[in-house]
Amino acid sequence: MRLKIAAFVSMTIIALTSTVPVWAARPQATAPPQGQSLYKRLGGYDALAAVTDDFIARLASDPQLKRFFVGHSTESLKQIRGHIVDFLCQATGGPCAYHGRDMKTAHTGLGITEDDWTASVKHLTATLEKFKVPEKEKGEVLSAISGLKGDIVGK
Repeated sequence: MRLKIAAFVSMTIIALTSTVPVWAARPQATAPPQGQSLYKRLGGYDALAAVTDDFIARLASDPQLKRFFVGHSTESLKQIRGHIVDFLCQATGGPCAYHGRDMKTAHTGLGITEDDWTASVKHLTATLEKFKVPEKEKGEVLSAISGLKGDIVGK
């Protein structure tokens, strides 16, 4: 079960996180300087963590997706969250290191469907909009995750 949620959340956050947006911690009055990593443009670690928390809460409360979160202890969920934040941090050019499995291995056997993928992307988009992630960065995040779909959605 732990693998099921870790993989799914990773899938989504990873997938959706391969570049997760995070203006969560603070609104920006001016456009971020050109040449900065996506990590910095999104607001850094705290912003990624806030986005991750919101995104996971959306997934866990969705009637279609909550099956991936059933049976996990509070500690297990904290570990999953940590993996997701680290993944996003690394994937967006931050200083963190992700030590989890590759996406294909992590999601094999979970039965993630096309509909699950679509629902997850909608939740990610809603999270990014909630945190007022600029269109450019939102596009980068969504584009990055789309490349992971083949490794996440079951055949």
